[in-house]
Amino acid sequence: MPKEPTAKFHNSQQAVLDILVKHKLIAKLVHNQEMPHHELVETLVRKENMAQLQQILNHLPPEEIAHILEELPPEDQLLVWEQLDDAHKQPILLEAPISVLQLLGKQDYKTERSRVKAFNLYEGRLHEITIDTPNDLLESQPIWIDLVAPTFEDRIWVGDIFGIEFPDPYKLSDLESSARFYVEENGEIHLHSDFLLDKGDVSRNIVVAFILYKDILFSIRKEELPVFRLQRLRALSQANYVANSRDMLLDLYAANAEYSADALEDVYLALEVVGNQVLSKQMSDEEAAKILIDIANEEDLNGRIRRNVMDTRRAVSFLMRSKFLAKDQLEYSQQILRDIESLDGHTAFLFDKINFLMDAAVGFININQNKVVKRLTVVSVVFMPLNVLAGIGGMSEFSMMTQAIPWPISYSIFTIGLVIVGWLTFVILQILEKREHNKS
Repeated sequence: MPKEPTAKFHNSQQAVLDILVKHKLIAKLVHNQEMPHHELVETLVRKENMAQLQQILNHLPPEEIAHILEELPPEDQLLVWEQLDDAHKQPILLEAPISVLQLLGKQDYKTERSRVKAFNLYEGRLHEITIDTPNDLLESQPIWIDLVAPTFEDRIWVGDIFGIEFPDPYKLSDLESSARFYVEENGEIHLHSDFLLDKGDVSRNIVVAFILYKDILFSIRKEELPVFRLQRLRALSQANYVANSRDMLLDLYAANAEYSADALEDVYLALEVVGNQVLSKQMSDEEAAKILIDIANEEDLNGRIRRNVMDTRRAVSFLMRSKFLAKDQLEYSQQILRDIESLDGHTAFLFDKINFLMDAAVGFININQNKVVKRLTVVSVVFMPLNVLAGIGGMSEFSMMTQAIPWPISYSIFTIGLVIVGWLTFVILQILEKREHNKS
């Protein structure tokens, strides 16, 4: 809680108010004036006023800034908050009242891409709650609260309502594997699981943090995932699809396994196309290089799918061992594990197929290289006797032997002889190659 205001605090508060009044007055005057470079002048005036405001705020303790925010009207609260850096925001949020916390994040709640989504059950269907005040969350009795890339302010004010602390979604991957599933002393159930995100040529695993507390499922992640979007649509369109927060959690894990199966089907189709290219009669080095890249991408996706289903298996097994699930939920969990086990054989088969296609593509590259080496060998063999004869033709004895013949004629005859010897050598090599081919 903020400390009792002092005289120094009142002076700081008055200084902030004076700058805000000055900023509004000057901004209004500049806005009404007709002058060249109007927008540039407005920008410079705003920067000057905000620089003075930042200078005052940087010298105030967090509890005083929190008290100033509480006394300001909403539009001024947001203006002051924008001038604070992240290092100052965190201690201020710990001192600020819930009304201020809720207001600082409110501007994004009614947008299509809200960072905080809450859902309850209405007539057996999942229903999204409109969040205008903190009481909207408490009064609506949500079963699922979904936080997508929440800011520090979002995590603080939602956490204060329910009495829990949310992790930073951008630091979830820093946890050791042994700390991914645990239960707090107050009954919070924590699970950190990988969810597959497969977008075109880019695939990656996104870590999602789940917290089960007081029959409410909290999910925190840094970006939207197809699995969560799919489950919201299913629970919205199908009556009695979920009955409580644990059903919602198990359905998300089941959908994750289903999404991994769909991704495996895409890998099968992609490798089928690659296989048709690899098994063709001819393949250039450029085509082989492209095929190797495609195979490497599918191998990476297959590895991510394998890791994803393995993590899902661990999470479902943890829930079953911890005895948090009802009898029908245990049976559903067993079905999820059976579906995951069926995917293990597919991923293993795909690894073998990827290795085969990789070896085949590399084999084609080696064949092409051997063809080049063979051509160079033929050329060197053809020119070997010619080099010997050319050396003889350059000796002084050759000049003495042909001194009675005009040199143009003698060297022309010698050149024709070189061509004949080279042609005969090439013909002999072709005959030998045909014999070897017929034997094989």
